[in-house]
Amino acid sequence: MILDFKFINMKKKGKKYQDVTKDIDLNKEYSLEEAIGLVKKTSTTKFDGTVEFHAKLNIDLEKPEQNVRSTVVLPHGTGRDTKILAFVEAKDEGKAKDAKADFVGLDEFVEKINKGWLGFDVAVATPETMPKIAKLAKILGARGLMPNPKAGTVTADVAKTIEEFKKGKVEFRTDSLGGIHIGIGKVSWDDKKIIENFNTLYKALISAKPSSIKGIYMKSISLSSSMGPGIKLDPNTLK
Repeated sequence: MILDFKFINMKKKGKKYQDVTKDIDLNKEYSLEEAIGLVKKTSTTKFDGTVEFHAKLNIDLEKPEQNVRSTVVLPHGTGRDTKILAFVEAKDEGKAKDAKADFVGLDEFVEKINKGWLGFDVAVATPETMPKIAKLAKILGARGLMPNPKAGTVTADVAKTIEEFKKGKVEFRTDSLGGIHIGIGKVSWDDKKIIENFNTLYKALISAKPSSIKGIYMKSISLSSSMGPGIKLDPNTLK
């Protein structure tokens, strides 16, 4: 007996998912403009879903130097309020608070995180606090939350860094499978804003290409809405 696994997987999806995807070729590559239209069409959430960027990179996972990690300031932000934890000594607390960090301190937050608290999206730290934060590496590192100089989250100018993340600066990094996944806007947004954010991230990702990678850099790129299907992009239409 031959099983149609594609059919089985579709049966596991909800009725809304099947309804919005029945007229879409999920194997076809679309232009960016077409893909954004389809992402909006296939969004089934009652809330304003996130437009998600997904890329599969042609990197050797056994070579640490090929891991891609950097930051980029999206011109229109992500559409969500980024909660920032600032690890600072007492002398820098005022600067961090003035820059609108959501949580400011050091020892008390090291203790809270050790007890399981993770109520923030980005952690920034001054260099002098890193010895105390190092003990959190296993907890924060596994979740991509550990302050890191490469990500610009270990900085002497903590106020400027906080302001940048509040205005739309985001970190992107490869996961354990060589993928990049990041929100670039909201389904309700005007297409132009999503396109500008996409192009900014795309160019930053190209610039972050490790020199040791030969041949194709991005195996695939797609967009999706929150819990929606992935819409593949035609790389020949990207700038």
